[in-house]
Amino acid sequence: MSKQQSVTRREFLTTVTAATVTIAAAPAIATASKTRKQTIVGSGEHQFEVVHDFAKLPGEYTWQTTHNVAVDKAGNLYVIHEGHVQKKDHPSIFVFDPKGKFIRAFGSEYQGGGHGIEVREEGGQEFLYVCGYQQVKMFSKMDLKGEVVWRKYAPMECGVYAKNEDTDRKKIWGRNRFMPTNFAFLDDGGFLLADGYGSFFIHRYDKDANWVSMFGGPGNGKGKFATAHGLWIDRREGKEPTIVVTDRAHHTLQTFTMDGKYIETLPGYGLPANLDSWKDLLVVPELHARVTLLGKDNQVVARLGDDVDRVKSTKGLRGMPGKWQDGKFVHPHDACFDHDGSIFVAEWVATGRVSKLQKV
Repeated sequence: MSKQQSVTRREFLTTVTAATVTIAAAPAIATASKTRKQTIVGSGEHQFEVVHDFAKLPGEYTWQTTHNVAVDKAGNLYVIHEGHVQKKDHPSIFVFDPKGKFIRAFGSEYQGGGHGIEVREEGGQEFLYVCGYQQVKMFSKMDLKGEVVWRKYAPMECGVYAKNEDTDRKKIWGRNRFMPTNFAFLDDGGFLLADGYGSFFIHRYDKDANWVSMFGGPGNGKGKFATAHGLWIDRREGKEPTIVVTDRAHHTLQTFTMDGKYIETLPGYGLPANLDSWKDLLVVPELHARVTLLGKDNQVVARLGDDVDRVKSTKGLRGMPGKWQDGKFVHPHDACFDHDGSIFVAEWVATGRVSKLQKV
């Protein structure tokens, strides 16, 4: 296995400052308003006001490396953080209203490995799909208040996992381990699950959460991955639906037919982490300090909050909140659109941070 194929989150800490990805210049940041400072990023029709620390926790809770975000029909924001395994009673999932006010918390079972979260409507009711890696190694379906509908572990029938990987809760890394990271939803009620830190396979499940098939796995691209971290079904108008996977350690996106057959590779990203879409736009949060927007032809239309040069040159910036700059990102790990085209961004930083890019 090549060094590139074995890149993990832990190794990223030591490699991010030496990254060689070529990053385009950041959009100019303007400030305006007589009553308060505004920070605007982007240009033309893709301008956003940056509101850092949008979601604020009550005093009894703390952010422990924010990971992913999702929005329900009412506009409420769901945030999952990784958490600390030694704080097993601390919740890993938090809910906020559209103004960032705290509503509730749950999900302590994901402490130490909280990762992916998505909202899906089924039969007129909304549900959360949640997954965790490290010692958690599971995924579940919950209602919006945290009641568990079902809980699943490694699909041993696929034949790629070590013995007892579905019952062993030890944090062991490897291509024969199960470390799920993100979901994408299928029209038939089924879903896809990315084993982004484990086997690098994309697993397909039916509407009853039974394992069906898989594609991908470790390799050097063109249908194979080095950290298949995020994924999405691209249903933007004017094109056939495709599966898009963030091949993170290769710094690319890969596209597939809905049957999992490789189509093409889109280069030019800095550790792309996940995806979401709204109208003609696809958003790509990149751990290398920016958020990219793609138009319907997958051409870059905006790059937001670029701070790549400082992230590369300042070792340990993720743990130095005092050195973060307004309107700049450190390590965007997930992003999702609100209903009006605004964007929520969760960053993989030590103290956690959730920002809102309010569409101007």
